[in-house]
Amino acid sequence: MDFLSAWVWLFLTLIPLLTLERWIHRHIQGIGLLLLRHPDLATIFYAAIFFPGVALHETSHWLAAKMLGVQTARFSLSTKRKANGILRLGYVETAKVDFIREALIGLAPLISGSIIVVLIGYSRLGVGPLGEAIAKGNFDAMIQGVADIRKSADVLVWLYLIFTVSNSMMPSASDRRAWLPLTVMLILIGIALYYVGAGPLVLRGVGEPLAAGVRVIASAFSITIGVNLLIIPLVWLIEKGLIRVTGMKVNY
Repeated sequence: MDFLSAWVWLFLTLIPLLTLERWIHRHIQGIGLLLLRHPDLATIFYAAIFFPGVALHETSHWLAAKMLGVQTARFSLSTKRKANGILRLGYVETAKVDFIREALIGLAPLISGSIIVVLIGYSRLGVGPLGEAIAKGNFDAMIQGVADIRKSADVLVWLYLIFTVSNSMMPSASDRRAWLPLTVMLILIGIALYYVGAGPLVLRGVGEPLAAGVRVIASAFSITIGVNLLIIPLVWLIEKGLIRVTGMKVNY
């Protein structure tokens, strides 16, 4: 049951996370345009805000490739707008390899980012009691949990690190390229193990470690949603203020 609940938790947080993340990225770019009134300067502004997270993202790709024995070429943290209009904040070039290692390299930023978000959340901001209060629906404990977080030392620094890391850790389309063949392979292996009667044995062996990893990622998603819900009103107010002052408006 723990194995299933971990996956349910992950999928329940995924859509809200992606929705909030998309809003934040678009509107921070909008603030840059309103503030600096030049696309190139706005791009620099946007890239600077997310630089720590992007640096971790690309470094995770590079380290994963090295650990898996995959040759790397260029490593860049420079920002470039691609032909389709999407900003690329960095990249790591690796040699062509089998889809298993390619999938693991693509997954690396999500794993490292989730670990860092969870470590900061629990060790520096003390989100554990707040999470328990939310799970139990204890409103008084929720208020106390938020108050305790506000009292944490260097709370703004830790919130910023969670914000930039968590909103930069999701795999890009190129990072996910090898996930489909890997998923198909794992499903076929699972079906084969089930039919030979080895499914329960394998699940007991790998189920709990896998569930623990999924819970870490789901915890990171939950913390990210909470931080983004704190940041979004601030971003909205800044954007509305700039619209009023400049008389300009960004169409998304």
